[in-house]
Amino acid sequence: MTPSLRTERLLLRPWRDDDLAPFAALNADPEVMRWLGGPLAREASDALAARIRAGWAAHGLGLFALEVPGETAFAGFVGLAVPDFAAAFTPCVEVGWRLARAHWGRGYATEAARAALAFGFGPRALAEIVSFTTAANAPSRRVMERLGMTRDPSGDFEHPKLAPGHPLRAHVLYRITREAFAAVAARAPARRTGRAAGGEGR
Repeated sequence: MTPSLRTERLLLRPWRDDDLAPFAALNADPEVMRWLGGPLAREASDALAARIRAGWAAHGLGLFALEVPGETAFAGFVGLAVPDFAAAFTPCVEVGWRLARAHWGRGYATEAARAALAFGFGPRALAEIVSFTTAANAPSRRVMERLGMTRDPSGDFEHPKLAPGHPLRAHVLYRITREAFAAVAARAPARRTGRAAGGEGR
């Protein structure tokens, strides 16, 4: 069963069937998908949503649908996932996000991802969570840094799902441990989320 998490401004909740249309619109936006290999057709978007929902049953964690109460019922997704490819740092759990462009620049990705990390380190008792993105994706890398994650150059990799020579194939790896996350939270318990310039798709 997928839980729900609340933050100051956001609701991270289970997916619903009526999320599929706005999710498809998000995935069809070239700017959202700039660092993710390009837009998805509706069929591919629906298949991705099905895999996300199945991930909860398989792993007991996953990507939440993101709602902005009083503003929009579906703004994108944020949460945890188990990468389905082999790399030096796998098996692992990653934190990730993808928001519709209308909701960029408000700090939502950071705020929601922080709640997802707390869920991973708290109820799911994970020791470490990673995140990764294509090397040129500066906006998502800034989110990782605001979360307190640390770049691990030794873990940088060529994404095996992208062909050799693909401009997005080179990826950078960030990590955070349970102890480091607790230290970040202790230093700034009341800190408001930082604002992002854009690119809150990852």
